[in-house]
Amino acid sequence: MNSDKTTPKDGAGKVPIYEEDTATSAKERAKDSAVRDDGTVHGDDAVRDDGTAASARDHGDDGVGAVGLVPLTTLVRTKIANGWNWLEEMLTGRYHATYGLAVTRILIGITGLGLILTNFNARHYTFGVGAAWNGEIAEPKSDFPNIWLFSLFHRAVTVPPLFTAMMLGLAVLAVVIILGWRTRIVLPFYLVLWVSFIELNDGAGDQGDNAYRMFMIALLFADTTRRWSLDARRRARAGRDPEADGGSWRWALVMANNLAIVVLAFQVCAIYMSGGLYKAGGSAWQHGFAVYNPLHTQQFGTWPVLSDLMTAWGPMVVAISWGSILFQCAFPFMLFNRYTRIVALLGILSFHLGIALLMGLPWFSLTMIAVDAIFIRDRSFAKLAAYLRHWWTSTAPRAAGGPAGGAAGAPGAKAGSGAKAGGKSSSAAKSRA
Repeated sequence: MNSDKTTPKDGAGKVPIYEEDTATSAKERAKDSAVRDDGTVHGDDAVRDDGTAASARDHGDDGVGAVGLVPLTTLVRTKIANGWNWLEEMLTGRYHATYGLAVTRILIGITGLGLILTNFNARHYTFGVGAAWNGEIAEPKSDFPNIWLFSLFHRAVTVPPLFTAMMLGLAVLAVVIILGWRTRIVLPFYLVLWVSFIELNDGAGDQGDNAYRMFMIALLFADTTRRWSLDARRRARAGRDPEADGGSWRWALVMANNLAIVVLAFQVCAIYMSGGLYKAGGSAWQHGFAVYNPLHTQQFGTWPVLSDLMTAWGPMVVAISWGSILFQCAFPFMLFNRYTRIVALLGILSFHLGIALLMGLPWFSLTMIAVDAIFIRDRSFAKLAAYLRHWWTSTAPRAAGGPAGGAAGAPGAKAGSGAKAGGKSSSAAKSRA
């Protein structure tokens, strides 16, 4: 007979079992079996609130509710928190595409300056009083001239000297943007004057003008002068750290800059994707001869010899037609990988150079190329700048160094001749000895 379950017999001769002591012993054994030596609970054995051991079988045959497994909701919350931290770091951690935005600013200024200069001789016929026959001076087709902020050129168009002066002032602002001097102040004025100027003749513009102004609106919130600008040079001379700009509100400036990059990227991808899908729906593009037609028109066939050369071989026409559709539709997806991004940028660059050269649309192409620069990493631009700087310093003529080198070499020559003289005199002394 077990001693833990027996006691001396009572008067009735029966052996009573103390159930309370037995339950206490069971609880202690359950705890001992469920708790390891290091104090942790076994995965299959847990302790209930009443002190008894609970195995994984009590929670179900699959053991999903066993202690030690992380709940799915916790994993989801962790992933969301990590994603939010990554997004916050990307938007407010540092400035992105600093070189790319500098290239965008420079090419945007060159585009505006080039369009003004190429149309300057015909300014009155294209935008001024010589275009009054189209009726837009009396009744503008665009709504912008009816808005006081964008009606400056429309008010001055009937006064040719004033119109010419304002056009020259717009060209000066374009040069200032190219140089990157006080761009945050100059760019809003340039945008207002540009819209006022380009909306004088609705028939003289194209879709490149719409993209041009959309890109400039996004650039208002970006810091485009951190590289290759007079503003950056002034900060460097003053010893100012550009990372300290904004003080406690630096995160807001950084986020505005990076969100402007996101807007620019979305606009470019939307233009390419929508253009590619629209082309894919046309029968001429589907059959592969769409490129042939515009290159042999008087409006777009600006170089007839080049047009004949590009369209002389049928497979070339088909390859260009279908290749443009593929590059435009696939461009947003090719940006996610470094190597496909290089292929996409080279392909879209060739696409725009072909439009600029063969179809006579250089300013539209330059506008799109300007924004495509934001997809190139700062590291790549820095390597290119270092290579060009090294090439320039190694091939630049050293006009100032020539006389200095000659002057520096003169004492050496004298010293050498003196050494020779000293050698001769010592030889003579030896012979006499």
